[in-house]
Amino acid sequence: MTSPNEPVQPIPFSVAQPVASEVKNSVQASRESRWLIPALLFLVACALAVVFWLPSQLGSEPGSEPGAPAAPAESSPDTVDQAPAIPAADSAEPAASPWSDAQQARLRTAAQDVLAQLVELQFALEERGAAVWARAELENAKAAAGRGDALYQAREFVAATEAYRDSLTQLQAIEATIPAVLQNALDSATAALEKGDAQGLEPALATATLLAPDDPTLAQLRDRAAAMAPLQAALDQAQALESAGDLAGAEAALRTATQLDPASQRAARALTRVQAAHAAQRYQRAMSEGYSALDEGRFDAAASAFASARKLQPDNPEIDAAVTELRSTQSAARLSALQRTARNHEAKEAWGDAVASYEEALAVDATLVFAQEGLARAQPRARLDSQLREALAAPERLADPAVARNLEKLLSEARGVTPAGDTLAQQIGQLAQLLERANTPVTVTLRSDQLTAVLVQRVARLGQFSEQRLTLRPGEYTAVGTREGYRDVRETFTVSADQVPAPIFIACTDPV
Repeated sequence: MTSPNEPVQPIPFSVAQPVASEVKNSVQASRESRWLIPALLFLVACALAVVFWLPSQLGSEPGSEPGAPAAPAESSPDTVDQAPAIPAADSAEPAASPWSDAQQARLRTAAQDVLAQLVELQFALEERGAAVWARAELENAKAAAGRGDALYQAREFVAATEAYRDSLTQLQAIEATIPAVLQNALDSATAALEKGDAQGLEPALATATLLAPDDPTLAQLRDRAAAMAPLQAALDQAQALESAGDLAGAEAALRTATQLDPASQRAARALTRVQAAHAAQRYQRAMSEGYSALDEGRFDAAASAFASARKLQPDNPEIDAAVTELRSTQSAARLSALQRTARNHEAKEAWGDAVASYEEALAVDATLVFAQEGLARAQPRARLDSQLREALAAPERLADPAVARNLEKLLSEARGVTPAGDTLAQQIGQLAQLLERANTPVTVTLRSDQLTAVLVQRVARLGQFSEQRLTLRPGEYTAVGTREGYRDVRETFTVSADQVPAPIFIACTDPV
């Protein structure tokens, strides 16, 4: 029996280790770590009892010698997927103390905790396709975990924990890149759609689907991907039409393309460019049509063409210049036409019309010399023509000596005009004839009842008579008869130089 004061050798026990090939099972071990520490404390208490209490009660086992190592302890029943204990390299090596084994167990637990986090995150990343979008980084993290396994198996739990932490840190770094990787995948898909790159589109969509299958942007990109083929067909058609010079057709095809994929910047840019080119083409066509019409004197058509051009490019100064030229040309053409018209009127001796044309020209430009001179020439001729026409239209007025004298002056004025012209010459001849006839007296016979007083207006009072003869100038005359108790009578007669008038009878025969 040993003395109580004799040192007692600790009974060594082995701590089970997880097998590196069974890393996945360590996740379950981590979840059981909640009761592992209490179990370890129980084992430590048992070891102390063995060291201090059992020797005093039982003494040394038969055949045992002081310092001999005890049999290996059984593995802890709470350990999951434990690897076989590593045998001591040298039987002479002193066994670990219970306190040391407890420390080791605690370190092992710490390593397992980190390992559990590591494996859980690894699985989550692999489910999200990290092997595709972060292959190298994931392999590096796995390598660090492998180093941790080797250290764990060597019972280097502190170093193993650090290796596992390194692996976990790498995995967390990979996890942190997910938003950027997702955005990059979405951006790559968008870029592929804009380029019409089906090969580049597929992997980008696949990566985005792994990372965020429910992302609304991804759904939009899938819809756009479905429209890629018809969109490309519309774009190809538009390009062919544009190359053929059919910008209207190209614009229509591009409108179809933007309807197929409203988010396509490629289609939108092409439509904007073709629209601008088409508008420029229509603008140039309108300006050309306007100038052609202007050169041909089709001023209304020119104005309409320039108005169409202004709708296409409202702020283009070329249009203002064109409109100014149109107005100037139109004004010049109008003045030229008025000048031609006025001279034609002069040639035809239509002096009133000539005056109107010259006055219209002066209303456009009061400084026009041809209009000023033409008006000065035409106005007196127009006035003379009007007077002559009025005189010739009422030859009976020549019976009035005053009128006859005025017309003789007018005739003299007309004869002084040069060149006379056919119309004026004819008017002069007709007026001279009328004046000659008007100055040739004609004998007129008047008869009455000797009871009626007779008056020839503007000629003489004849009184009562049975017959009287008067010498009268050609013209129209009125004889008035009056008698007491009878109604007055009035008789109008015309004296003509061409024929001898019949006797004129005038008498009051109707009693009152």
